[in-house]
Amino acid sequence: MSLSVDIKKEFGGFRLETAFETDGDILGILGASGCGKSMTLRCIAGIVRPDEGRIVLNGVPLFDSAAGINLPPQERRVGYLFQNYGLFPNMTVEQNILCGLHREKDKRRRKKAAAEMIGRMKLEGLETRRPAQLSGGQQQRVALARILAGSPEILMLDEPFSALDAYLRVQIQTDMQEWLREFGKDVLLVSHNRDEIYRLCGSLAVMDRGRILGKGPVKQMFRSPGSRQGAVLTGCKNIVEARKAGEHLAEVPAWGLCLETEEPLRDDLCAIGIRAHYFSPEEERNSGAVVLEGEMEEPFEWILKFRYETAAPDSRPVWWRIPKERRPQHFPKRLGIAPEQVMPLYR
Repeated sequence: MSLSVDIKKEFGGFRLETAFETDGDILGILGASGCGKSMTLRCIAGIVRPDEGRIVLNGVPLFDSAAGINLPPQERRVGYLFQNYGLFPNMTVEQNILCGLHREKDKRRRKKAAAEMIGRMKLEGLETRRPAQLSGGQQQRVALARILAGSPEILMLDEPFSALDAYLRVQIQTDMQEWLREFGKDVLLVSHNRDEIYRLCGSLAVMDRGRILGKGPVKQMFRSPGSRQGAVLTGCKNIVEARKAGEHLAEVPAWGLCLETEEPLRDDLCAIGIRAHYFSPEEERNSGAVVLEGEMEEPFEWILKFRYETAAPDSRPVWWRIPKERRPQHFPKRLGIAPEQVMPLYR
């Protein structure tokens, strides 16, 4: 199972120029609103025609500008779950699911397949209800059932949890893990929410302004996102300008420090990132004298804002996030950071 995308598209002053591949995994595309995530899915689905490039699914060209290939959406075998789920409001749950079985001409088989999907998605008892009579989670399950009933070759989820409240979102994500595992084919999940990507995806592509900035295993991308925008999107709170001072040494002028890195540095280093959980008073490496600037309480953690004694007066405070049970009675005089937890960032 594989998807290969290499396309360009000009759209109202916005330029999409994206290229990536999948290999049967669940690939999350993480990016801010308006970066081109949904446009990419629409191009793969055949809803939007790229200006040039190529889209190949499991060896079958869906679009190839050079060869003049542009399969219509109904021939692409692409399952696309829209943000608003796209259910037909005048149809019942069963009728909506039957729409996904349009290739099956035998009426009895269609009815049986719809019933099986209703059971699989735990929709029993809702068969005669219309979308307006369903909760957000139920609507999502109906939409997913309709898509999966058509046996697509790839499943694409566009911000699938954005319409759900926070409590329901976590519950549905647990079910989604099981559904995606059962699907067993390529999945693209588009989101601006890093937690959703981390929970559900095996690989991550970071997108900004129509381009893929980096791609790799999820945990690796969170550990070392590579780009400044990647660090922002994966939730890094401490991003500061830096320049290369040695093969493993980053100079941070705003903090008045030089930090050792585990990763060799490139000449085009522009910043370093340190996640707020990584500071430690016990760590002697990359240690600096610090002064508490302020604090903010959260339900289970404290955010302690500090400044290095060597920092420039106009530098921003640094965030240290610590569980409440681990907060020291007195703020430490020094904090350190392990070299492997200093993230080099590039443009």
